[in-house]
Amino acid sequence: VQLQASGGGLVQAGGSLRLSCTASGHKWFSAYAMGWYRQAPGKARELVAGISRLGNTNYADSVKGRFTISRDNAKRAVYLQMHNLKPEDTAVYYCNTGTSYSTPGDYWGQGTQVTVSS
Repeated sequence: VQLQASGGGLVQAGGSLRLSCTASGHKWFSAYAMGWYRQAPGKARELVAGISRLGNTNYADSVKGRFTISRDNAKRAVYLQMHNLKPEDTAVYYCNTGTSYSTPGDYWGQGTQVTVSS
């Protein structure tokens, strides 16, 4: 399984970005949960948002109401729409696949940098 994340960049506070992650070699993509995690410098990697195979979602408190996770099983893709970005959202964002939408599975993408300037 390979996960390819894209869509990161530099944005001003209050701006928006949309991250995408496509999976290859993931034959049973629709049967697995997907998640977005992030890691800021000097901090542990944390869950940002997860989506189950049934479409149930789970968000970190810090992003609720601002971020939306979605998936397109036909495209084997998962997205993270981010609005009202804050400087504290600055991190490398990783996509992940596994059996739970609350804890990470074994497969990680390469990460995409999101930088929010104040």
